[in-house]
Amino acid sequence: MNRSVRIDIGICTFRRPQLEQTLRSLAGLQVPPQIGLRVIVADNDSVPSARALVYALAAGLPFEMLYVHCPASNISLARNACLEAANGDFLIFMDDDQEVVSSDWLTEFLSVANASGADAVLAPVLAIYDAAAPRWMREGDFHSTYPTLVDGAIRTGYAGNTLLRLASPVVAGRRFSLPLGRCGGEDTDYFTRLHRAGGRIAYAPDAPAREQVPAARASFRWLAMRRFRSGQTHGRLAAEGRSPPALARESLLALAKAVYCLSAALLFIASTSNRNRYVLRGILHVGVIVGLLGVREIRQYGDDAVPEESVEVPVEGKRHAA
Repeated sequence: MNRSVRIDIGICTFRRPQLEQTLRSLAGLQVPPQIGLRVIVADNDSVPSARALVYALAAGLPFEMLYVHCPASNISLARNACLEAANGDFLIFMDDDQEVVSSDWLTEFLSVANASGADAVLAPVLAIYDAAAPRWMREGDFHSTYPTLVDGAIRTGYAGNTLLRLASPVVAGRRFSLPLGRCGGEDTDYFTRLHRAGGRIAYAPDAPAREQVPAARASFRWLAMRRFRSGQTHGRLAAEGRSPPALARESLLALAKAVYCLSAALLFIASTSNRNRYVLRGILHVGVIVGLLGVREIRQYGDDAVPEESVEVPVEGKRHAA
């Protein structure tokens, strides 16, 4: 690079003590001299519960920090707060439970972004399991996240470990859906629409973030609910602009896939990991059918719907310069 480049790292947090470890891991990054780095912490709690921690850490960390309080228990509002506050060339999203990134995480992201010229770059999120997690779950690694290729291209994504090129015309002004921020799938929706608008999504396999799997998520029930909701989101997006005959064909295809997966699970009845993988895949396709039929995702957070146009963030902000 022959010019100064500014990078914002956006971390959305909600009552997670792991935030401290996440911020401290960033202190070990290799930052080239021409790179200006700032970390934005968007606190989604109803009270500014993370503010004291962020302010206490700010003086000892080697980068500028900005704290934003955006209360709503809505992850889309927190993500949008990061987008509103970002003023760099790139914004990299992390989650508050991603505890560790390697020292070359930033340079790997930038290498792929510069080489590809892509509008967005995804990197893997690797799960860290406690010893108490079921053996089949640890063996099958059901919580790690990687991009999916369709005909050689990445057509959607996730916001857990992702770089956005802020000057891109398909990124500038684009925001996460607020209603989906209470049920999940807001990142799938965002990146699907980015791709449909002509955006290109690249992959940085050597820039992983490592995520601790909480005990509450280390269950088959949690995975099944997540797969079903994910299927709903994919089905709803696939249904947009489709004629009734096309919807019928898509529904039949999803039904065939669900039947195949659930039948295949019977063949692996003795292998818990493989059996559960096929069952969860079948549940995802059932969710696709429900989404194709127009059933919206179940809202899991907040009491009332938040109108899509309500995007005035941040509510409260304060800068700390290292």
